[in-house]
Amino acid sequence: MTTGILQRAILILMSGLIGLSMPVLAAEVPSMTLVIHDGQFQPDKLMLPSGVKIKLIVKNQDDLPAEFESYELSREVIVPAHKDVSLYIGPLDPGSYPYFNDLNHAMTGNVVVEQSGKKAN
Repeated sequence: MTTGILQRAILILMSGLIGLSMPVLAAEVPSMTLVIHDGQFQPDKLMLPSGVKIKLIVKNQDDLPAEFESYELSREVIVPAHKDVSLYIGPLDPGSYPYFNDLNHAMTGNVVVEQSGKKAN
């Protein structure tokens, strides 16, 4: 009998330790989509609230690859033709954060971050 109680106690203790080692599930991060179409970013201005982390989905509808790059956002990612990639930006302070296609420097846009309280588009 003592062995059974000891085994149950060890099992309960180990279950608790495993539960503590698992990451806590966070609330889902809001997402926005940026489309590459006809050699342009659409929209070319993304409005975001300050202090919020955003999942940015970049969809390339063109026949050529593109490279989403922003020095200010510290992001650089190749987006293959007819594919999409996801990246996270923020939380950011209010301001303007330019981005461009490093494979076509004429293709540009801006992330405009407004003080919290204003809705993201």
